[in-house]
Amino acid sequence: MIQDGLVTATHGRHAVVESSDGLRRLCHFRGKKNEVVVGDHVVWRTTEDAGIIEEVKARRNLFYRSDELRTKSFAANIDQIVVLVASDPDFSEEQVVRALISANSQNIPAFIALNKADLTDLFVRAKEKLKHYPSMGYELLPLTLNGEGAVSQEFTDRLTNKISFIMGPSGAGKSTLINRLVPNAQALTGEISRALQSGKHTTTATTLYWTDSHRTSALIDSPGFQEFGLNHIEPSQLAHLMPDLKAFNTGCKFYNCTHLHEPGCVVRAQVDSGIISASRYKIYGQLFNQLSASRY
Repeated sequence: MIQDGLVTATHGRHAVVESSDGLRRLCHFRGKKNEVVVGDHVVWRTTEDAGIIEEVKARRNLFYRSDELRTKSFAANIDQIVVLVASDPDFSEEQVVRALISANSQNIPAFIALNKADLTDLFVRAKEKLKHYPSMGYELLPLTLNGEGAVSQEFTDRLTNKISFIMGPSGAGKSTLINRLVPNAQALTGEISRALQSGKHTTTATTLYWTDSHRTSALIDSPGFQEFGLNHIEPSQLAHLMPDLKAFNTGCKFYNCTHLHEPGCVVRAQVDSGIISASRYKIYGQLFNQLSASRY
């Protein structure tokens, strides 16, 4: 029987597909090429022991990373990116910037969640580190996931009726957040792991979890924050994908200004005046040079 489905997990040449009745079934890909990711809407048919994916429907977006060797796709058809960091351990602003640039390149909205708001002094330090982001359009929401308390209503409202891709470094509280919002998450990941024959659940598998009984709001969990490559982005695109630089990058003396060394650069003038964060500008320069070097 041919029917529509939603890919909720992938591993190797296998995928877990959820049909309209809410049941999840193990499916294989037709042919040799694996082009299916979590969040894909597919057409599949049942077989005696599992199912076969016949077609992947057109995507609204695709969130992925890339380096010089390969491209890693995470999820498709997502509504927003949640970058989860914490007051402790300290996080890399560069990794936050990389994630936001990649989201912007696919026109996917994003916001930042800062966990461990109860660690007052460390939270103040971390919030200071992120103080420029709200003015760029990136909402910054505090979280306290310690103990057994509920996740704030402000945060859960931000997830309602959306497919949210959540990413963050180790120790930020991603697993705690998912287990808090999805009470059966551990049981579900166990079932998925057995279905995918992966032996045990590891963070190498991207997984979609519904957070409501109506299946209208979901979290997609995936690894990949530590090494988030941007090799698919041209160096000349970077300033257009960073809102604070984009606001000024058309006023420079030279139309192809790199904002690194040319005279009459408006962006550098805004850095000198404190309008553009010095730390973000430093990251921009590092990324520009890295991406330029990878082209040769």
